[in-house]
Amino acid sequence: MSHFYSSKDFKETKIFEVKKEQRYLAFDVLRGLTIALMILVNTPGSWSTIYAPFKHAAWHGFTITDLVFPTFLFVVGNAMSFSLRKFKEQSNKAFFEKVLKRTFLIFFIGLFLSAFPFVYRSGGYLFLKDLSEMRIMGVLQRIALCYFFASLIIRYFKMLNSILIGVFLLLIYWGIMFYFGDAAAPYSAQGNAALKFDLLIFSPENLWHGFGFPFDPEGLLSTLPAIVNVIAGYATGVFLQRSGNNMETIFKLMSIGFFFVLISEIWDVYFPVNKPIWTSSYVILTVGWDLILIGGLVWLIEIMTVKKWTYFFEVFGKNPLFIFVMSGVFVMLMNVIYIGGTPMKSWLYENYFLSWLTSYNASLLFAFCYMLLMWLMGYWMDKNRIYIKV
Repeated sequence: MSHFYSSKDFKETKIFEVKKEQRYLAFDVLRGLTIALMILVNTPGSWSTIYAPFKHAAWHGFTITDLVFPTFLFVVGNAMSFSLRKFKEQSNKAFFEKVLKRTFLIFFIGLFLSAFPFVYRSGGYLFLKDLSEMRIMGVLQRIALCYFFASLIIRYFKMLNSILIGVFLLLIYWGIMFYFGDAAAPYSAQGNAALKFDLLIFSPENLWHGFGFPFDPEGLLSTLPAIVNVIAGYATGVFLQRSGNNMETIFKLMSIGFFFVLISEIWDVYFPVNKPIWTSSYVILTVGWDLILIGGLVWLIEIMTVKKWTYFFEVFGKNPLFIFVMSGVFVMLMNVIYIGGTPMKSWLYENYFLSWLTSYNASLLFAFCYMLLMWLMGYWMDKNRIYIKV
Protein backbone atom coordinates (compact mmCIF):
# COMPACT_ATOMS: atom_id res chain seq x y z
CA MET A 1 0.00 0.00 0.00
CA SER A 2 1.13 3.53 -0.66
CA HIS A 3 2.20 6.24 1.71
CA PHE A 4 -0.65 8.40 2.95
CA TYR A 5 -0.61 12.14 2.42
CA SER A 6 -2.74 15.03 3.56
CA SER A 7 -4.69 16.87 0.90
CA LYS A 8 -3.01 20.03 2.19
CA ASP A 9 0.21 18.82 0.60
CA PHE A 10 -0.82 16.75 -2.40
CA LYS A 11 -3.83 16.45 -4.66
CA GLU A 12 -3.19 12.84 -5.65
CA THR A 13 -0.70 10.00 -5.43
CA LYS A 14 0.15 7.30 -7.94
CA ILE A 15 -2.02 4.74 -6.21
CA PHE A 16 -4.53 6.63 -4.12
CA GLU A 17 -6.41 9.79 -4.98
CA VAL A 18 -6.53 12.12 -1.99
CA LYS A 19 -8.94 14.93 -2.53
CA LYS A 20 -12.14 16.53 -1.39
CA GLU A 21 -15.30 15.64 -3.32
CA GLN A 22 -18.90 16.70 -3.39
CA ARG A 23 -20.92 13.88 -1.84
CA TYR A 24 -24.59 12.92 -1.70
CA LEU A 25 -25.16 12.87 2.06
CA ALA A 26 -27.72 10.05 2.17
CA PHE A 27 -25.37 7.79 0.18
CA ASP A 28 -22.49 8.75 2.46
CA VAL A 29 -24.52 7.88 5.54
CA LEU A 30 -25.62 4.53 4.08
CA ARG A 31 -22.00 3.77 3.18
CA GLY A 32 -20.85 4.71 6.67
CA LEU A 33 -23.62 2.71 8.35
CA THR A 34 -22.59 -0.31 6.30
CA ILE A 35 -18.91 -0.02 7.29
CA ALA A 36 -19.84 0.45 10.96
CA LEU A 37 -21.96 -2.72 10.89
CA MET A 38 -19.28 -4.65 8.98
CA ILE A 39 -16.77 -3.87 11.72
CA LEU A 40 -19.30 -4.60 14.46
CA VAL A 41 -20.20 -8.07 13.18
CA ASN A 42 -16.62 -8.97 12.20
CA THR A 43 -14.99 -8.31 15.60
CA PRO A 44 -16.97 -9.77 18.49
CA GLY A 45 -15.12 -10.44 21.71
CA SER A 46 -15.86 -14.13 21.21
CA TRP A 47 -17.36 -15.89 18.21
CA SER A 48 -19.16 -18.30 20.54
CA THR A 49 -21.22 -15.58 22.26
CA ILE A 50 -22.96 -13.41 19.67
CA TYR A 51 -26.52 -12.12 19.84
CA ALA A 52 -28.67 -13.64 17.08
CA PRO A 53 -29.15 -10.45 14.96
CA PHE A 54 -25.35 -10.14 14.66
CA LYS A 55 -24.96 -13.67 13.29
CA HIS A 56 -25.30 -14.75 9.70
CA ALA A 57 -28.08 -17.23 8.99
CA ALA A 58 -26.65 -20.75 9.39
CA TRP A 59 -27.50 -21.59 5.75
CA HIS A 60 -30.90 -20.71 4.29
CA GLY A 61 -32.50 -17.67 5.90
CA PHE A 62 -31.79 -14.02 6.56
CA THR A 63 -30.67 -11.76 9.42
CA ILE A 64 -29.76 -8.08 9.51
CA THR A 65 -26.11 -9.15 9.33
CA ASP A 66 -26.81 -10.79 5.97
CA LEU A 67 -27.77 -7.36 4.63
CA VAL A 68 -24.38 -5.77 5.33
CA PHE A 69 -22.19 -7.08 2.49
CA PRO A 70 -24.75 -6.71 -0.32
CA THR A 71 -25.43 -3.18 0.92
CA PHE A 72 -21.73 -2.41 0.52
CA LEU A 73 -21.97 -3.61 -3.10
CA PHE A 74 -25.10 -1.46 -3.49
CA VAL A 75 -23.24 1.65 -2.31
CA VAL A 76 -20.35 0.80 -4.66
CA GLY A 77 -22.94 1.09 -7.41
CA ASN A 78 -24.22 4.36 -5.92
CA ALA A 79 -20.69 5.79 -6.06
CA MET A 80 -20.30 4.60 -9.66
CA SER A 81 -23.33 6.68 -10.67
CA PHE A 82 -21.15 9.71 -9.90
CA SER A 83 -17.64 8.49 -10.76
CA LEU A 84 -18.45 6.97 -14.16
CA ARG A 85 -20.06 10.15 -15.45
CA LYS A 86 -16.64 11.65 -16.16
CA PHE A 87 -15.81 8.75 -18.50
CA LYS A 88 -18.81 9.20 -20.80
CA GLU A 89 -16.90 11.52 -23.09
CA GLN A 90 -13.52 9.87 -22.61
CA SER A 91 -11.92 7.12 -24.67
CA ASN A 92 -12.25 3.42 -23.99
CA LYS A 93 -8.55 3.42 -23.15
CA ALA A 94 -8.99 5.96 -20.34
CA PHE A 95 -12.00 4.05 -19.05
CA PHE A 96 -10.23 0.68 -19.01
CA GLU A 97 -7.11 2.10 -17.40
CA LYS A 98 -9.13 3.51 -14.51
CA VAL A 99 -11.39 0.49 -14.05
CA LEU A 100 -8.59 -2.06 -14.33
CA LYS A 101 -6.42 -0.09 -11.92
CA ARG A 102 -9.18 -0.03 -9.30
CA THR A 103 -10.06 -3.68 -9.87
CA PHE A 104 -6.50 -4.95 -9.48
CA LEU A 105 -5.79 -2.73 -6.47
CA ILE A 106 -8.89 -3.81 -4.57
CA PHE A 107 -8.29 -7.46 -5.46
CA PHE A 108 -4.63 -7.22 -4.43
CA ILE A 109 -5.54 -5.59 -1.10
CA GLY A 110 -7.94 -8.48 -0.53
CA LEU A 111 -5.14 -10.98 -1.17
CA PHE A 112 -2.91 -8.98 1.18
CA LEU A 113 -5.50 -9.31 3.94
CA SER A 114 -5.78 -13.05 3.28
CA ALA A 115 -2.04 -13.45 3.82
CA PHE A 116 -1.58 -10.87 6.57
CA PRO A 117 0.18 -10.94 9.02
CA PHE A 118 2.15 -13.64 7.14
CA VAL A 119 2.81 -15.56 10.36
CA TYR A 120 0.82 -17.71 12.79
CA ARG A 121 1.41 -18.94 16.31
CA SER A 122 1.66 -22.57 17.35
CA GLY A 123 3.01 -23.85 20.64
CA GLY A 124 4.10 -20.34 21.59
CA TYR A 125 6.25 -19.91 18.47
CA LEU A 126 5.78 -17.87 15.32
CA PHE A 127 5.80 -19.64 11.96
CA LEU A 128 5.58 -18.28 8.44
CA LYS A 129 2.30 -18.98 6.67
CA ASP A 130 2.33 -21.26 3.64
CA LEU A 131 1.08 -18.78 1.04
CA SER A 132 0.36 -21.59 -1.41
CA GLU A 133 -2.60 -22.44 0.85
CA MET A 134 -3.79 -18.84 1.10
CA ARG A 135 -7.48 -18.16 0.54
CA ILE A 136 -7.79 -16.63 -2.93
CA MET A 137 -11.29 -15.18 -2.81
CA GLY A 138 -12.75 -12.92 -0.12
CA VAL A 139 -14.84 -9.82 0.51
CA LEU A 140 -12.58 -7.33 -1.28
CA GLN A 141 -11.91 -9.74 -4.12
CA ARG A 142 -15.65 -10.03 -4.71
CA ILE A 143 -16.05 -6.26 -4.57
CA ALA A 144 -13.27 -5.91 -7.17
CA LEU A 145 -14.83 -8.40 -9.59
CA CYS A 146 -18.35 -7.02 -9.16
CA TYR A 147 -17.09 -3.49 -9.74
CA PHE A 148 -15.22 -4.56 -12.88
CA PHE A 149 -18.06 -6.43 -14.57
CA ALA A 150 -20.73 -3.94 -13.52
CA SER A 151 -18.58 -1.13 -14.94
CA LEU A 152 -18.35 -2.91 -18.31
CA ILE A 153 -22.08 -3.57 -18.43
CA ILE A 154 -22.94 0.02 -17.51
CA ARG A 155 -20.36 1.46 -19.93
CA TYR A 156 -21.52 -0.44 -23.00
CA PHE A 157 -25.24 -0.84 -22.41
CA LYS A 158 -27.94 1.71 -21.71
CA MET A 159 -29.66 1.80 -18.34
CA LEU A 160 -32.62 -0.34 -19.33
CA ASN A 161 -30.37 -2.92 -20.99
CA SER A 162 -28.12 -3.02 -17.90
CA ILE A 163 -31.16 -3.77 -15.74
CA LEU A 164 -32.30 -6.48 -18.19
CA ILE A 165 -28.81 -8.01 -18.09
CA GLY A 166 -29.10 -8.03 -14.30
CA VAL A 167 -32.40 -9.92 -14.52
CA PHE A 168 -30.80 -12.36 -16.97
CA LEU A 169 -27.87 -12.97 -14.60
CA LEU A 170 -30.26 -13.81 -11.76
CA LEU A 171 -32.28 -16.21 -13.89
CA ILE A 172 -29.27 -17.92 -15.48
CA TYR A 173 -27.65 -18.34 -12.07
CA TRP A 174 -30.84 -20.00 -10.80
CA GLY A 175 -30.72 -22.38 -13.76
CA ILE A 176 -27.04 -23.20 -13.22
CA MET A 177 -27.53 -23.85 -9.53
CA PHE A 178 -30.55 -26.07 -10.13
CA TYR A 179 -29.23 -28.16 -13.02
CA PHE A 180 -25.63 -28.57 -11.89
CA GLY A 181 -26.21 -29.00 -8.16
CA ASP A 182 -26.92 -32.40 -6.62
CA ALA A 183 -30.22 -33.76 -7.89
CA ALA A 184 -31.58 -34.43 -4.40
CA ALA A 185 -30.36 -31.19 -2.80
CA PRO A 186 -29.08 -28.65 -5.36
CA TYR A 187 -28.87 -25.82 -2.81
CA SER A 188 -27.24 -27.75 0.03
CA ALA A 189 -23.93 -26.79 1.62
CA GLN A 190 -21.89 -29.53 -0.04
CA GLY A 191 -24.03 -30.28 -3.08
CA ASN A 192 -24.34 -26.84 -4.69
CA ALA A 193 -22.94 -25.91 -8.09
CA ALA A 194 -21.07 -22.88 -6.72
CA LEU A 195 -18.84 -25.14 -4.65
CA LYS A 196 -18.38 -27.59 -7.52
CA PHE A 197 -17.29 -24.80 -9.84
CA ASP A 198 -14.86 -23.32 -7.32
CA LEU A 199 -13.26 -26.74 -6.82
CA LEU A 200 -12.63 -26.88 -10.57
CA ILE A 201 -10.64 -23.62 -10.32
CA PHE A 202 -9.07 -23.70 -6.86
CA SER A 203 -7.55 -26.39 -4.71
CA PRO A 204 -9.49 -27.09 -1.48
CA GLU A 205 -6.68 -25.43 0.54
CA ASN A 206 -7.37 -22.11 -1.21
CA LEU A 207 -11.01 -22.02 -0.12
CA TRP A 208 -12.56 -20.85 3.14
CA HIS A 209 -12.99 -23.57 5.79
CA GLY A 210 -15.36 -21.81 8.18
CA PHE A 211 -18.10 -24.40 7.71
CA GLY A 212 -15.70 -27.23 8.52
CA PHE A 213 -15.12 -28.17 4.89
CA PRO A 214 -13.72 -26.34 1.82
CA PHE A 215 -16.34 -23.84 0.69
CA ASP A 216 -16.04 -20.17 -0.17
CA PRO A 217 -19.04 -17.87 0.41
CA GLU A 218 -17.25 -15.35 -1.82
CA GLY A 219 -16.46 -17.85 -4.54
CA LEU A 220 -16.29 -17.24 -8.28
CA LEU A 221 -19.63 -18.59 -9.49
CA SER A 222 -21.62 -16.94 -6.71
CA THR A 223 -20.04 -13.62 -7.69
CA LEU A 224 -22.24 -13.68 -10.80
CA PRO A 225 -25.50 -12.66 -9.06
CA ALA A 226 -23.61 -10.26 -6.75
CA ILE A 227 -22.89 -8.10 -9.80
CA VAL A 228 -26.61 -7.29 -9.80
CA ASN A 229 -26.34 -5.64 -6.37
CA VAL A 230 -23.87 -3.17 -7.91
CA ILE A 231 -26.03 -2.56 -10.99
CA ALA A 232 -29.02 -1.92 -8.72
CA GLY A 233 -27.01 0.58 -6.68
CA TYR A 234 -25.94 2.37 -9.86
CA ALA A 235 -29.51 2.53 -11.18
CA THR A 236 -30.70 3.90 -7.84
CA GLY A 237 -28.01 6.58 -7.85
CA VAL A 238 -28.92 7.69 -11.38
CA PHE A 239 -32.63 7.65 -10.54
CA LEU A 240 -32.12 9.88 -7.49
CA GLN A 241 -29.95 12.33 -9.42
CA ARG A 242 -32.53 12.60 -12.18
CA SER A 243 -35.66 12.63 -10.02
CA GLY A 244 -34.46 14.87 -7.21
CA ASN A 245 -35.27 14.90 -3.51
CA ASN A 246 -39.04 14.88 -3.33
CA MET A 247 -41.82 12.75 -1.91
CA GLU A 248 -42.63 11.20 -5.28
CA THR A 249 -39.06 9.90 -5.51
CA ILE A 250 -39.26 8.49 -1.97
CA PHE A 251 -42.60 6.83 -2.72
CA LYS A 252 -41.22 5.17 -5.86
CA LEU A 253 -38.07 3.92 -4.11
CA MET A 254 -39.96 2.46 -1.19
CA SER A 255 -42.72 0.97 -3.34
CA ILE A 256 -40.22 -0.82 -5.55
CA GLY A 257 -38.30 -1.88 -2.43
CA PHE A 258 -41.35 -3.47 -0.79
CA PHE A 259 -42.28 -5.10 -4.11
CA PHE A 260 -38.80 -6.65 -4.32
CA VAL A 261 -39.08 -7.94 -0.76
CA LEU A 262 -42.41 -9.55 -1.65
CA ILE A 263 -40.99 -11.12 -4.83
CA SER A 264 -38.04 -12.49 -2.87
CA GLU A 265 -40.37 -14.15 -0.37
CA ILE A 266 -42.22 -15.88 -3.21
CA TRP A 267 -38.98 -16.87 -4.95
CA ASP A 268 -37.63 -18.19 -1.65
CA VAL A 269 -40.01 -21.14 -1.96
CA TYR A 270 -38.22 -22.30 -5.12
CA PHE A 271 -34.74 -20.82 -4.73
CA PRO A 272 -34.14 -20.22 -1.00
CA VAL A 273 -32.75 -16.95 0.31
CA ASN A 274 -29.14 -17.84 1.09
CA LYS A 275 -26.09 -15.60 1.55
CA PRO A 276 -23.27 -18.22 1.31
CA ILE A 277 -24.32 -19.18 -2.24
CA TRP A 278 -25.74 -15.66 -2.90
CA THR A 279 -29.00 -16.91 -4.36
CA SER A 280 -31.04 -14.77 -6.75
CA SER A 281 -33.84 -14.46 -4.20
CA TYR A 282 -31.25 -13.16 -1.73
CA VAL A 283 -30.17 -10.48 -4.25
CA ILE A 284 -33.77 -9.33 -4.77
CA LEU A 285 -34.39 -9.29 -1.01
CA THR A 286 -31.28 -7.25 -0.20
CA VAL A 287 -31.83 -4.80 -3.06
CA GLY A 288 -35.39 -4.35 -1.82
CA TRP A 289 -34.27 -3.51 1.70
CA ASP A 290 -31.54 -1.22 0.35
CA LEU A 291 -34.11 0.73 -1.66
CA ILE A 292 -36.24 1.09 1.46
CA LEU A 293 -33.20 2.19 3.47
CA ILE A 294 -31.99 4.78 0.96
CA GLY A 295 -35.53 6.05 0.53
CA GLY A 296 -35.86 6.52 4.28
CA LEU A 297 -32.48 8.22 4.52
CA VAL A 298 -33.21 10.62 1.66
CA TRP A 299 -36.56 11.49 3.30
CA LEU A 300 -35.00 12.07 6.71
CA ILE A 301 -31.80 13.82 5.62
CA GLU A 302 -32.62 15.61 2.39
CA ILE A 303 -36.33 16.39 2.75
CA MET A 304 -36.84 16.70 6.51
CA THR A 305 -33.25 18.07 6.85
CA VAL A 306 -32.61 16.12 10.05
CA LYS A 307 -28.83 16.00 9.78
CA LYS A 308 -27.34 16.46 13.24
CA TRP A 309 -26.97 12.72 13.76
CA THR A 310 -25.29 11.96 10.44
CA TYR A 311 -21.68 12.95 11.12
CA PHE A 312 -20.85 9.76 12.98
CA PHE A 313 -21.62 7.72 9.86
CA GLU A 314 -20.16 10.30 7.49
CA VAL A 315 -16.76 9.65 9.08
CA PHE A 316 -16.95 5.98 8.06
CA GLY A 317 -18.43 6.87 4.68
CA LYS A 318 -15.63 9.22 3.65
CA ASN A 319 -12.84 6.62 3.94
CA PRO A 320 -14.78 3.34 3.74
CA LEU A 321 -12.26 1.02 2.09
CA PHE A 322 -9.30 2.25 4.14
CA ILE A 323 -11.15 1.96 7.46
CA PHE A 324 -12.43 -1.50 6.57
CA VAL A 325 -8.92 -2.68 5.66
CA MET A 326 -7.43 -1.23 8.84
CA SER A 327 -10.11 -2.88 10.95
CA GLY A 328 -8.93 -6.23 9.58
CA VAL A 329 -5.24 -5.43 9.95
CA PHE A 330 -5.48 -4.34 13.58
CA VAL A 331 -7.53 -7.30 14.77
CA MET A 332 -5.22 -9.78 13.00
CA LEU A 333 -2.21 -8.17 14.66
CA MET A 334 -3.93 -8.49 18.03
CA ASN A 335 -4.29 -12.22 17.39
CA VAL A 336 -0.54 -12.79 16.91
CA ILE A 337 0.74 -10.34 19.57
CA TYR A 338 0.75 -12.18 22.89
CA ILE A 339 0.48 -10.74 26.41
CA GLY A 340 1.39 -13.22 29.13
CA GLY A 341 0.96 -16.17 26.81
CA THR A 342 -2.47 -14.99 25.61
CA PRO A 343 -3.35 -13.29 22.30
CA MET A 344 -3.76 -9.56 22.82
CA LYS A 345 -7.37 -9.61 21.63
CA SER A 346 -8.31 -12.39 24.06
CA TRP A 347 -6.37 -10.71 26.88
CA LEU A 348 -8.16 -7.41 26.38
CA TYR A 349 -11.53 -9.11 26.09
CA GLU A 350 -11.13 -11.27 29.19
CA ASN A 351 -9.60 -8.59 31.44
CA TYR A 352 -11.56 -5.49 30.45
CA PHE A 353 -14.91 -6.83 29.22
CA LEU A 354 -15.63 -10.39 30.33
CA SER A 355 -14.42 -9.63 33.87
CA TRP A 356 -17.52 -7.53 34.66
CA LEU A 357 -20.14 -8.33 32.01
CA THR A 358 -22.08 -11.40 30.93
CA SER A 359 -20.48 -13.21 28.01
CA TYR A 360 -22.91 -11.96 25.35
CA ASN A 361 -22.83 -8.36 26.56
CA ALA A 362 -19.05 -8.44 26.89
CA SER A 363 -18.68 -9.77 23.34
CA LEU A 364 -20.99 -7.07 21.96
CA LEU A 365 -19.33 -4.25 23.90
CA PHE A 366 -15.89 -5.35 22.69
CA ALA A 367 -17.11 -5.18 19.09
CA PHE A 368 -18.72 -1.78 19.73
CA CYS A 369 -15.54 -0.37 21.30
CA TYR A 370 -13.45 -1.68 18.44
CA MET A 371 -15.81 -0.03 15.99
CA LEU A 372 -15.43 3.24 17.93
CA LEU A 373 -11.65 2.90 17.74
CA MET A 374 -11.91 2.67 13.96
CA TRP A 375 -14.24 5.68 14.02
CA LEU A 376 -11.63 7.73 15.90
CA MET A 377 -9.11 6.93 13.20
CA GLY A 378 -11.60 8.03 10.56
CA TYR A 379 -12.44 11.15 12.57
CA TRP A 380 -8.76 12.14 12.70
CA MET A 381 -8.49 11.62 8.95
CA ASP A 382 -11.56 13.72 8.27
CA LYS A 383 -10.39 16.56 10.49
CA ASN A 384 -7.10 16.53 8.61
CA ARG A 385 -8.94 16.37 5.28
CA ILE A 386 -7.40 13.05 4.31
CA TYR A 387 -9.63 11.03 1.98
CA ILE A 388 -8.07 7.89 0.59
CA LYS A 389 -9.63 6.32 -2.48
CA VAL A 390 -8.50 3.54 -4.74
